[in-house]
Amino acid sequence: MSNPLLSGELLPRFDAIRPEHVEPAIRSLLGENRVRIAQLAADATPSFARVVEPLEDLQHTLARTWSPVSHLNAVVNSAPLREAYNHCLPLLTDYQTDLAQSEPLYHAYVAVAQREGAALTAVQQRVIEHMLRDFRLAGVALEPGKKARFKAVMLELATLQSRFEENVLDATNNWTRHITDPAELAGLNATIIGQAHNRAREAGQEGWVLALDQPTWVAVITDAESQALRRDFYEAWTTRASDRGPHAGRWDNTPVMEDILRLRHEAASLLGFGNFAENALATRMAKSVPEVIDFLRELARAARPAALREYLELEQFAGTKLEAWDVAFWAERLQKSRYAISQEELRPYFPLPRVLAGLFALAERLFGIRIVERDGVATWHPDVRFFEIGSGDVAVGSFYLDPYARPHKRGGAWMDDCVGRKTTASGATTPVAYLVCNFLPPGDGQPALLTHDDVVTLFHEFGHGLHHMLTRVAYPSLAGINGVAWDAVELPSQFLENYAWHERVLAEISGHFATGECLPDETRRRLIATRSFHAGLATMRQIEFALFDFRLHSEYAPERGGRVLETLAEVRREVGVVPTPAWNRFPHSFGHVFAGGYAAGYYSYKWAEVLAADAFAAFEEAGVFDRATAGRFLDAILSRGGSRDALEAFIEFRGRKPDITPLLRQHGIAA
Repeated sequence: MSNPLLSGELLPRFDAIRPEHVEPAIRSLLGENRVRIAQLAADATPSFARVVEPLEDLQHTLARTWSPVSHLNAVVNSAPLREAYNHCLPLLTDYQTDLAQSEPLYHAYVAVAQREGAALTAVQQRVIEHMLRDFRLAGVALEPGKKARFKAVMLELATLQSRFEENVLDATNNWTRHITDPAELAGLNATIIGQAHNRAREAGQEGWVLALDQPTWVAVITDAESQALRRDFYEAWTTRASDRGPHAGRWDNTPVMEDILRLRHEAASLLGFGNFAENALATRMAKSVPEVIDFLRELARAARPAALREYLELEQFAGTKLEAWDVAFWAERLQKSRYAISQEELRPYFPLPRVLAGLFALAERLFGIRIVERDGVATWHPDVRFFEIGSGDVAVGSFYLDPYARPHKRGGAWMDDCVGRKTTASGATTPVAYLVCNFLPPGDGQPALLTHDDVVTLFHEFGHGLHHMLTRVAYPSLAGINGVAWDAVELPSQFLENYAWHERVLAEISGHFATGECLPDETRRRLIATRSFHAGLATMRQIEFALFDFRLHSEYAPERGGRVLETLAEVRREVGVVPTPAWNRFPHSFGHVFAGGYAAGYYSYKWAEVLAADAFAAFEEAGVFDRATAGRFLDAILSRGGSRDALEAFIEFRGRKPDITPLLRQHGIAA
């Protein structure tokens, strides 16, 4: 039987992939790659064409083979798939570490750089430069004992990070709240209530069963009039995978976090860094630990006075001291009181089909592309749709859209690459992306209705998608988001968010699902005014997360251990504004840092937000739909991938270094 993961087709055969295909495909491909890499490393006359380009091809093939496996594990998680996925993680980590620690291959790249350097294009030179850097960061120069230990650490880290995410997913999926008194549902929207009723009926129970999926969590904490219900959800959400809360100790990530921090520090130490934060910054736009800490504290000094005023005002409005589970509820009511607008009341005006049409029209207007839906493409779920992007007569990319929350699907929203762009002697591929969200699914007889927060999320992820799909870089290691400094990778996504707040765009993406009426002018103006509502509190919340992450990784000492809760308490004393209960265990589900790619990098969101606000200011100066400005943004930022230094690319577009002022102005915070 042929293995669908090895079909060689551009698009994965999602209708045919089964858990039993995963490990055989990966083992087979890794074996073939190892043989070929040994041949490349032994080349007596290495050149870019004979060594570097073939390795780009091999890595591209592996990435596009593993991508659907990793993706399915996130969107249709099951026990057999999880088992297959976990069996492959050490195989992949072992392979990647061996590759990056190969001294013969390292010396081949050095030889290519010395012999052909001046004759290579700037992009080819950067391919080699990045690979040589990655060799060094993988310990290629370590003595054998330390090299072996580094490899063992990487293997263990891959397993631990996967376990962290699984614990969060299991804790999330295994908590529900059974309700028999309809009064407890007051304030929740009809779709949430309908889903809860269906869930209870399927379980053979009376009443309603609320799950801990992200849309339900947000709806309850924001809209539920029952303080007891809000508290129960807050406790369940903020104690997931921890030693506290309704499942205390069952999927506890405490020892997992300790081991992750210990191993990251050990890996950094083996490479000669003082801590993991220094190690992480070796591939970032920011260059030193003090630079990041100073950036976060400068932003905190600017935003904290506004945040304190906002919180005091909120307590005065509520007429009582607030608990953590009351803040979002009263903030929504204060916003509604001030602007006569609420997220739930906006839902009817943002049906997903209308929002998508407006978003696609915006991208077409700015960047001269066309986006067309294509039927008949194999997907992993009936809700998934597939779109192609063209420029002129040329197909430049495509993407899957998986918009709705469901059981066994990871929470949050993300863009990931299914296939990267490649143009080498062996052939060419166009990029393919996954765009994944967790919106409320359609209700009876009506389309999926989004809050404006959902709209901003969709624009954000589509910005990432454009970065991946509009790249013009030929080599996979630098194409799209690959090779981009991690603290600059959020620039395109946060840049595109600005359009979700623009009056003319709001008119184009809104249309009442029943009448087609676009969002009324006055409502649009009030909605735009809410953008700076509690901007101080939102900024301080992100700074709290970022400072916690960065201090955790820059101050780690083996003799003291992770000090996870102690560090969080210190950070909250310094920059926290909203009081949190002592049993809050936010770190235990902080997947960005403990399972994702944001370790010692959560500051990147605010760092890139400065870049994005400054970039959008250029559009405001020229006209937000100005094609010439959009063309320069496409040429300097979107199309370049990692082929150019992030700061140089920004300066090429903006004409100067980034300035924090546009972000403070955008948030309504005085510098």
